[in-house]
Amino acid sequence: MASHRRPTGVTVLTAAAATAATALGAVPAHADPGAASQRTLTTQSAVDRLFEEAERATESYHRADEKAARLRRTVSLAQDSLARGQERINRMRGALGSVAGAQYRSGGIDPALALLLSSDPDSYLDRASALDRVTARQGVALGELRRELRERSQERAEASRTLVELERSRAEVARHKRTVEGKLAEARRLLASLTADERAGFDRASRSGREALGEEPPPLGDLGPSRAAAAVIAARSAIGRPYVWGATGPSAFDCSGLMVWSYRQAGIALPRTSQAQRNAGRRIPLSQAQPGDLVTYRSDASHVAIYAGNGQVIHAPYPGARVRYDPVGMMSHVTVTRV
Repeated sequence: MASHRRPTGVTVLTAAAATAATALGAVPAHADPGAASQRTLTTQSAVDRLFEEAERATESYHRADEKAARLRRTVSLAQDSLARGQERINRMRGALGSVAGAQYRSGGIDPALALLLSSDPDSYLDRASALDRVTARQGVALGELRRELRERSQERAEASRTLVELERSRAEVARHKRTVEGKLAEARRLLASLTADERAGFDRASRSGREALGEEPPPLGDLGPSRAAAAVIAARSAIGRPYVWGATGPSAFDCSGLMVWSYRQAGIALPRTSQAQRNAGRRIPLSQAQPGDLVTYRSDASHVAIYAGNGQVIHAPYPGARVRYDPVGMMSHVTVTRV
């Protein structure tokens, strides 16, 4: 996440920037205003880069978390299927066991001898015919049992592979989370190195909210009854709520989480990541943007906002900031998507 006041490219925190940022705490309290201003700008540049890198890591976290959720559902379905299959196998074995027990208790006498000894040959022949049918059905049942056993074995093998993949995905989620937390902690450390006056200057430089735009947002009544308008109204209701990475509302949001929540209020289901949201509809030129369109930024679409009209968007900017209005051209690589 960047300060969102000016276009920024895909950058990384260089060793020089890191060195300069680390050295900030060594500036004496009596430094001249020019030095303090330069200190603030240097800190803002470093923090902007850290926020941007953290936002990219957050999107990677969301993707890994979505994958883990899909795998958990797959494992759960496989476990249910295995349980049902085992029940069928147990019933088959029980039925086959009953037939086998009945045959054993009959003594397995030779059919020809049994016919000679029978006092009622006709009755015996009827029973023998029935036994032949039972034996045939038993053969079919044995075939079904073997097929069930093979299928359950295949399902168990597939479930085991899915469980291994799930563990890898969980490790990936944890790794991305550590990356985000590390970059945000470093950004907080840099901001804490500023004096009260320098921090106030940083906040002024980073704030391009509604009062700085020069135009009022469009009246609610002008948006019409569409679902896109309902999403804008929902986003407006979230203005002032804090940015919290990984949050999807209603009390806090990250950038893509605000879009998910706002469109959900309008009855539209959006994917969780900003990259997927960029592809959730039809691309249109920025000149044709209408309230309710999604606006993604940077070449990797690692930040997203909702167009509110009058050249403004509503978005969750970065940690420490709150949901607010900003100019639609606040960052580079603007893409507009109509859902």
